[in-house]
Parts: sequence; C-alpha cells; structure tokens
Amino acid sequence: MGLRLRQYKPCDADNIVSWIKDEDALRKWSSDRFGDYPISAEDINNKYLENNGDCKEEDNFYPLTAFDESGVVGHLILRYTDEEKKVIRFGFVIVDDSKRGKGYGKKMLTLAIKYAFDIFGAEKVTLGVFDNNGSAYYCYRAAGFVETGDETFCELFGEQWRIVEMEIRKGI
Repeated sequence: MGLRLRQYKPCDADNIVSWIKDEDALRKWSSDRFGDYPISAEDINNKYLENNGDCKEEDNFYPLTAFDESGVVGHLILRYTDEEKKVIRFGFVIVDDSKRGKGYGKKMLTLAIKYAFDIFGAEKVTLGVFDNNGSAYYCYRAAGFVETGDETFCELFGEQWRIVEMEIRKGI
C-alpha cells in the first residue's frame, strides 16, 4: 500500500460525500459541523474553501487527502488549537468505506502524525471520537493515540453522545 498525503482539492469532496452513506455516518464523521443529511460536495467545499473550515485564524486549517495507486482513499483535517502552535487537532477523519478494515486508516493517521510533528512542529496531536464509533476508536488506538481521561458531550438525534478525547505526544 503506497499511501501518501496531499493537500485537499475541491474534486475530493465527491469522494468524501460518497463515503457518507447515512446520517449516522455523517454525524460520526462531522458531529454537528454540517447541516442536514445528505450533504453535498458543494457543502464541503463551501466550508473548506470559502469559510476556512470555520477557523477564525487565517493560517489554521489544513485539509489533507490520502491516496494510493487506486485513487483517493481517505481524508482528514489538521488545525492548531493553541497560540504557541504546538498542539494539532485532527478532525473529519474518514476512509473510503470499501477500504475499511484493511489498514488504510492507521496508515493515513501515521502519515498525518508524522506530518504534524515533522512539518508543523507540533509536540502533541489530539482528536475526539464518539464512544459509539468503535471502529474509529480502535483505529486511533492502533495508530498510537491514548485516552486523556477528558470527555465532552454533543447532542445528536435527541441523545447525548459522549466524545472521548485522545492524544499522541511526540517521541512516544
């Protein structure tokens, strides 16, 4: 698997939308960050290209696409969460549903972690995962993330969904 990362392109949105098969998948991917299901490629490009991923800071939203010889296979975003620019947060992590369970997610995360540490100069990478998203949780663990003990909640479908906070530190 010759997986690589590159900067997000507007045409990637069509792939991402095709991987989101239902509203449950949309919410596990994006929480409440997008409107009603289904979303369109235009919705993603509007958020990413016109609204800087909803980040207030000019230089703080970095969408990346994972690809191999078969084409686009995954996507995630990176953004700093601190003024010192030492903590990167991953978000909108998704893998082509036909590639899940084959190591693509772990490899994509491993490449993105290396990118965050070596290119961005981060000392820590964080993310949040819903506790009802077991496959994502185990993928993050396999990539080296550990639970921080922190949690938050988000109301979705009239329920309180628990978000488990995870992190990986440089050199660990």
